Parts: sequence; structure tokens; C-alpha cells
Amino acid sequence: MLYTDALTPAEAQDKGCRLIEGAPVTVIQGPRPRPAAAGPSATPSGASAPRSADAKVEPAAQRQRDADARRILEAELRREEEKLAALKREYNNGEPERRGEERNYQTYLDRVASMKAGLMRIESDIAAIKRELTKLGP
Repeated sequence: MLYTDALTPAEAQDKGCRLIEGAPVTVIQGPRPRPAAAGPSATPSGASAPRSADAKVEPAAQRQRDADARRILEAELRREEEKLAALKREYNNGEPERRGEERNYQTYLDRVASMKAGLMRIESDIAAIKRELTKLGP
């Protein structure tokens, strides 16, 4: 028995297929294709060949990349910390000021819950950025 959705309705009718509703379907993942054998690969003219995994990067170039990554992460960390400080001020320890459009108390509670979720998300982003910075080293 073969389950497929690769046939058009006309092909299915020609082959005498029938639609099965509610039957359990088991999907088995096939073996992964093996990587191509190492050998000369043809590249279009003007295109550079891809770097192999064991190709070395010059130490000066790597230091420059690390410095750029650190600078970018530190800038992102500052932005996230500023957003966190602003949101904490607005959140006001779980009691932000009610807005005029929040006549319904549930609307206010929904906004407070959204702010709390935003705080948690920014805090986790900050923690992730700090982890990335520690990976780069001093």
C-alpha cells in the first residue's frame, strides 16, 4: 500500500487509486544523502571556489572579525538595555498608569501582561547577547 499526494486526480483515477480517510499514516525518514566525493569542482568563470572547512583564516583577519562582532554585540546590548530601562519605567512594578482608551479593565490587564512578557523577552535577549560576548573572550 502506498500513500501519496503526488498524483493529479486524473492520474489517480486512471490507476484505480482511492482516497483513504482517517487511516493512520507513518512517515519514515529516508537515509540522508552522502556528501559528494572530494574532487575538483567546476565553478563558473569569475566565481571563486568555496572555502573548505579546514582552510585557515589569517590571525589578523580573525582578530578583526572578532573585534567587529564584539563591537556589534556591545551596541546591540546597549540598545536592549535602554529598551529594558524604558519598559521598566513604564511598567512601574506591575502597575502602569491607565490610558484613556482603557475604559475596560481587562484591556488594561492585557496591556500589563503584554508588558511583562516584553520585559521577560528583552531580559532573555540581553542574557543571550552576554553569552555571545563571553564566547568571544576578553
